[in-house]
Amino acid sequence: MREWKVERAMAYGATLGVAAAMIKLFAPWGARHSMAGNLREVAGAALAFALLCGIAVLIRNVIARRLLRSEVR
Repeated sequence: MREWKVERAMAYGATLGVAAAMIKLFAPWGARHSMAGNLREVAGAALAFALLCGIAVLIRNVIARRLLRSEVR
């Protein structure tokens, strides 16, 4: 079993974070913010999603390594 790439997962996570923040910012029921506030929110969401996806892939790789190691013995 091949390990998943953490960098790729983090890139996908950042993309999802930006998309989620943009949907939230452009929602008609949301309050209006300044441009700096909008940029902080998009950057924060991108960073949070990237870290979440990166950590999930790291955990998945550790578990997969341990399962494969136990099957070989």
